[in-house]
Amino acid sequence: MAVPHLLSFALFSITIIMIHPSHSSADTDIPKISAMEKPLKVNLSLYYESLCPYCRNFIINQLVKIFNSDLISIVNVRMVPWGNAQVAESNKIIICQHGEDECYLNTIHACAINIWPDLREHFNFIYCVENQGLHIQDNQHSQDAEAAWKACSAWLGLDQKLIEDCYNGGYGKKLSLQYASETSNLNPQHSYVPWVTVNKQPLYDDYPNFIAHICNAYSGKSVVEACTSNSSIPADKENSIHPVCYAS
Repeated sequence: MAVPHLLSFALFSITIIMIHPSHSSADTDIPKISAMEKPLKVNLSLYYESLCPYCRNFIINQLVKIFNSDLISIVNVRMVPWGNAQVAESNKIIICQHGEDECYLNTIHACAINIWPDLREHFNFIYCVENQGLHIQDNQHSQDAEAAWKACSAWLGLDQKLIEDCYNGGYGKKLSLQYASETSNLNPQHSYVPWVTVNKQPLYDDYPNFIAHICNAYSGKSVVEACTSNSSIPADKENSIHPVCYAS
């Protein structure tokens, strides 16, 4: 299947800020922490949906900063690809805010997270797919969505068949429904996406300042350079409004 022209341009741009795998030389820049100094990691969860433009922006322009600093040494990141989707009670069909492409890609993301549990591996994949800039396709499953993730898996050297088996065999839907349950049981419940929590506490519309929240929640003794300039939450946060995809 031919890959749309937008993919070749997007993939070229990704190479500039690609996250290196865990065994790369880039990790040498992360301070080594002894067993005695091992920090209590902060838990960050991102509840999102694949075709929300604000989720896409957060993933490719903001969340990626965790991997480009020593912040990765003190934080556990969870990606939860469900967002504002719903399950029809009558037939258990999943209905997504931005149509069938979103349901399809949410499930592809869920499969990738399950197949490659290492954060760097599945984040690289999700980052690449989100960076394609796909748009709503009139509530139809389009070839562009399939071409996008296949191009990313090929570029990253990930086995496409594992994802296809996960999706086509129904396990992907099972994973999605697990994410649906987790999202619906959030307390407080989410009102929109991206919905970012730090140690299970929602950041609401202050989610762009997630680094400051991580640093404030960190209780370890190790010095984290990424926190030296992000140690406090801006005083005017209540006046900052950031775009989101509201739950319908």
